[in-house]
Amino acid sequence: MKIYKEFPKEKPTNKLLDNINYPSDLKKLEIDQLPLLADELREFLLYTVSKTGGHFGAGLGAIELTIALHYVLDLPNDKIVWDTGHQAYPHKILSGRKDQMHKMRQLDGLAAFPSITESEYDAMSVGHSSTSISASLGLNEASQLLQDGKTIFSVIGDGAMTAGLAFEGMMHAGHLDRDLNIILNDNDMSISKNKGGLSDYLAKVWASKSYKKLKSSGKKVMKNLPFGLHISRSLKDGLKSAVMPGNLFEDLGLHYIGPIDGHDVKLLVETLKRMKEKTEPYLLHIITKKGAGFEPAENERIKFHAISKIETSPAVSKIKFQDIFGEWLCDKAKQDEKLVAITPAMTEGSGMVNFEKEHADRFYDVAIAEQHAVTFGAGLALGGMKPVVAIYSTFLQRAYDQLIHDVCLENTDVTFALDRAGVVGEDGPTHSGNFDISFMRCIPNIVIATPSDENEMRLLLNSCYEYPGPAAIRYPRGSGRGTEILKDFSVAEIGKGKEIKVGKKVCILNFGVLLDRAEVIANEFNYGLYDMRFVKPLDHKLLDEIVKNYEKVITLEDHTTVGGSGSAVNEYFAHKKYLIPVMNLGLNDVFPPHGSRNEVLQINGLDIESLKEKISSF
Repeated sequence: MKIYKEFPKEKPTNKLLDNINYPSDLKKLEIDQLPLLADELREFLLYTVSKTGGHFGAGLGAIELTIALHYVLDLPNDKIVWDTGHQAYPHKILSGRKDQMHKMRQLDGLAAFPSITESEYDAMSVGHSSTSISASLGLNEASQLLQDGKTIFSVIGDGAMTAGLAFEGMMHAGHLDRDLNIILNDNDMSISKNKGGLSDYLAKVWASKSYKKLKSSGKKVMKNLPFGLHISRSLKDGLKSAVMPGNLFEDLGLHYIGPIDGHDVKLLVETLKRMKEKTEPYLLHIITKKGAGFEPAENERIKFHAISKIETSPAVSKIKFQDIFGEWLCDKAKQDEKLVAITPAMTEGSGMVNFEKEHADRFYDVAIAEQHAVTFGAGLALGGMKPVVAIYSTFLQRAYDQLIHDVCLENTDVTFALDRAGVVGEDGPTHSGNFDISFMRCIPNIVIATPSDENEMRLLLNSCYEYPGPAAIRYPRGSGRGTEILKDFSVAEIGKGKEIKVGKKVCILNFGVLLDRAEVIANEFNYGLYDMRFVKPLDHKLLDEIVKNYEKVITLEDHTTVGGSGSAVNEYFAHKKYLIPVMNLGLNDVFPPHGSRNEVLQINGLDIESLKEKISSF
């Protein structure tokens, strides 16, 4: 493997890759040419991602595996389901999208993840982790019922394997006993360092004498053992135990192969060919290095999980909402010894690195297990602690039953810090936090706060934490407007809005971080403006006064208008039989495209000029 020390400054000219646009072109190569193709593909990926930004380390680590899969399978008739999709950029390059990589994650360009609307080579649209085994099993069973001869492969990382959904899929695969093929791409990482029992189990495989022996000289054993002559069960068990420190996957009903070197493309091709011939479920365990072939990424795997595009001039730095949360969390923990913090594998993304360092005994990274994170928090609260669950808005969807049943039904004192709420931007619809207000607002007992800037965020974090029951505060990705933060522990009255400006005839009710846009419009047209702060409970007293003093009401939010904050206002007005015209402004009832945050807001008519036009028309 060729090792690169820096990003290429010029577009590479490649002897092999330049002539490969589809998997059918790849099949024209001799197997001995594949290592050179891997070097060229790695260099091309380095060049394109440096221009666009995006997920990075996982793709570098999956170069050889991607080439082997495309070389062996009959794509797109056969199917590869990539789990989460962080590692799928090389797949895009080899499946007809090489010339579009310069528009990765941009508006009208390639999606950040595999997408069935983008290419017939993408078997499933993905973005959330741990779905590949269940989806592949469904695809495989459909192929069995239709008798169309497809071969299905699932590629899942060791981080995604920590989620319960992956085990549900494996258990069902073992029960059905079909020819499903699972590849466990084990690089000892998810986004952060892996945590939990499965990570410890895989680490034992890495550290075992048998694996070290295989890595140095034992490829012949792995070639022959899984696909050799039929041997007695007792002998097979004995051989298997000699190679593995445990039989976890075999006990689930899967034939285990490995671990093998995931950067040996020839060995991968030979192994995949043999797997394709079999009629039982197999799990191939490959060992790879995240960021492989790019020295900085190999040395700092967390930093290079994803990168921003390389800028020629430095951007003005503003504090991010996630860092405001992280700073508040550390400050509050010093004040309250009962505070504990929980994250489902999002330590860095949620701004909790310092908290882990300063309060390791009160920090819990539960791996990619959102359902467990929420119920674990409920148990901590019932035991007398004060848990804060930091979770992305889009990932709370995965723990909806636990939110209702284990937290809100019991009126349990758990605080939810919902990062990446509203428009997320380049990561697209799989990661957009458009729906949290709608799906939380219908649940009894919960408080929902929508801070409008950095200072309001700290204030409402503290307010939600001090509230003795379920409370959620939602905030977007990135930075705010640059408001000065008062670093105290003040609280706002729960359910109490804030008057920003008194106006004439028309009143704007703001929920969240679009307040700066509302201020421009309110000042220009002399409208009333109120920062509502809370979606639940609503400030009914303030709404009663607004109906008395204004002729029309406009609600504004960074959330879908279906069931959102504006809907809450409409319901209250209907309940009180108020006959007042209301316009709800927010995100449209469609999944948002990928693009910059401002571009997506503009598409939804939430830029200042579009807002002026809509409001003037109203």
